[in-house]
Amino acid sequence: MQPFSRRSNPLIAAFPAELASDTEAVWSVMPDSGLSPHAPFQVTVEGRQVLIPQRLYNDEPSAEEVASLSPRQQRLLHCLYSRHCDGMVRQRHLEKVVGSADPWVIPFVVQLVGEYVVEILVVIRDELRDLATPGSRRLAYGQFLVDNPAFFARTQRRVVSYWNCYNRGTYASFGGYPGCTVLGLLRSAASDRAGRRWPSLAPAGGRTDGYC
Repeated sequence: MQPFSRRSNPLIAAFPAELASDTEAVWSVMPDSGLSPHAPFQVTVEGRQVLIPQRLYNDEPSAEEVASLSPRQQRLLHCLYSRHCDGMVRQRHLEKVVGSADPWVIPFVVQLVGEYVVEILVVIRDELRDLATPGSRRLAYGQFLVDNPAFFARTQRRVVSYWNCYNRGTYASFGGYPGCTVLGLLRSAASDRAGRRWPSLAPAGGRTDGYC
């Protein structure tokens, strides 16, 4: 295990400040890595800026070490490992938190929407179906997207780009692509929160009600 402190822990900034002590507890069980977290991206969570790594290179802690953490600390750990360089590790940890309504979980989920692993998109699509109906998660996702319009626009463009470049052989129509469904659900939540129809950057012809 590696030593941790507010000065040495580069992941403190990935979550709101009140979670710093919990993040330090997570950092203390993470195996050391020769590579630092890579290329953080900035988003706003409940009015506060956070910096989330694009990629994390630490090996996973043991099951016993994970079990030693509190439930909230475990969710923080799963969020961080959803940024891992190995796609299967990202998916495994995403599955532990994608059902959460914690506002600080949401940017980790939305970031994965704009990446290239179709199996991860399927997990997100299946877990976010409830964004089509009123509720706390629809409100939380909508608020995050309204607060981060450039981030959401970039995510939409990436979904279309990855479908066009790598997945048209499997999904001839963008409307049948899992990412289309996810974007529809997210736009629906953003539209509801913004009080106006959220712009779609998807190809014409797909349905926009969350079920492309």
